[in-house]
Amino acid sequence: MKAWRVHENGEPREAMRLDEVPTPEPGPGEVLLRVRAAGVNFPDAMLCRGQYQIRPPLPFTPGVEMCGEVVALGEGVTGLEPATRVITPAALPAGAFAEYAVVPAAGVFPAPDALDDAEAAALHIGYQTGWFGLHRRAALRPGETLLVHAAAGGVGSAAVQLGKAAGATVIGVVGGPDKAKAARDLGADIVVDRHSEDFVAVVKEATSGRGANVVYDPVGGDAYTRSTKCIAFEGRIVVVGFTSGTIPAPGLNHALVKNYAILGLHWGLYNTHDPVAVRHAHDELCRLAAAGDVKPFVSERLALGAAADAVQRVADGTTVGRLVVLP
Repeated sequence: MKAWRVHENGEPREAMRLDEVPTPEPGPGEVLLRVRAAGVNFPDAMLCRGQYQIRPPLPFTPGVEMCGEVVALGEGVTGLEPATRVITPAALPAGAFAEYAVVPAAGVFPAPDALDDAEAAALHIGYQTGWFGLHRRAALRPGETLLVHAAAGGVGSAAVQLGKAAGATVIGVVGGPDKAKAARDLGADIVVDRHSEDFVAVVKEATSGRGANVVYDPVGGDAYTRSTKCIAFEGRIVVVGFTSGTIPAPGLNHALVKNYAILGLHWGLYNTHDPVAVRHAHDELCRLAAAGDVKPFVSERLALGAAADAVQRVADGTTVGRLVVLP
């Protein structure tokens, strides 16, 4: 089978190589999937660079989430049937940018009927992250104001839709007019182009000076620092990632005097510490998808051969919505 592999860490376009490798076989508790669609995520770029919190041994195949079709079951696996369409995180070092992949059966969920393969692949990590960030960590309530950074990106676009579904007023921050249009189309009530507007001033004006109740921040750097200037009393800042490349150093004295919370979110840990909650979130996301309240914004569907370029473009921040590879 064909699979992209990283033999040496570096920028995705140079580090990823399309190889011919043996088709894997599932071991006990595992499932062999034919990959129908693989979402492209910022962590894929970090994996290529050797900067992710998980560093798989070289060579490895990137691609952290997929929609697949069950081909074969390993020993002891029950409850799954061949030809079933499913979604799952990948099991590194054998990621999703390949024609076939083996994954643990415990992490495999039915793909929502309401979504096609590309949309289903893009639902899993981004929307699970949004669900846990907004509901489990920040306890977002109807009527609150939610500020979403990178609102037209993969993680941010999920938060916009989930925030609207929860009854919040959503303010989305983007970079450029194309991304502003995408955020509006996703349902953001107010969209701020950070290239030409000050989101702090916009948030204060929109909330009559109260500030945002919840900030969803996958960017870090200046986005985080300036968010502390427009966070509400008893507000919650959810730290999701650092696509800016800069990890901020929070001023805990500032959090004290303004009475806000800084909440870290590493969604992958829930698969180990609370898998029942992950399944509950999946069921809720399927319900929202069936009702039309969430639908991943897949801007491009790409052939397997375009995967390295797609990961590089996501790393460079030049994409809108989600890119999905269709092996």
